[in-house]
Amino acid sequence: MSERRVAVTSPRKGTTRRRPNPGTREIDEQTRLGEVYMSALVRSQLRLSLFVCTLLALLVGGLPLLLLLVPPVREARLLGLPLPWLLLAGAVYPVFAGIGWWYVRQAERNERDFEDLVERR
Repeated sequence: MSERRVAVTSPRKGTTRRRPNPGTREIDEQTRLGEVYMSALVRSQLRLSLFVCTLLALLVGGLPLLLLLVPPVREARLLGLPLPWLLLAGAVYPVFAGIGWWYVRQAERNERDFEDLVERR
């Protein structure tokens, strides 16, 4: 049994090519201006990630510290369950999900701002 060869072509074969943006050309060609653009994006994303990591470290590290230093919280009960268990097992995860959701939105905003900056060039 012989196999037939198939030519695969781009569905955009007949479309006109967009002229490259000067800003993206600077990045593609790795010019000094392109490096400045990229380092600005990397710095903004790094600043955001460090903020989120610090916030999470304070929450995760602060909760046991709160339970250690404030005995009424440590001994409190809610719906028959110890409050520390409820905080550690239930309340922490929605907070993590909320912070994760916020982080993604901020990272996307940083990227949109970067695109706007490059497009204006």
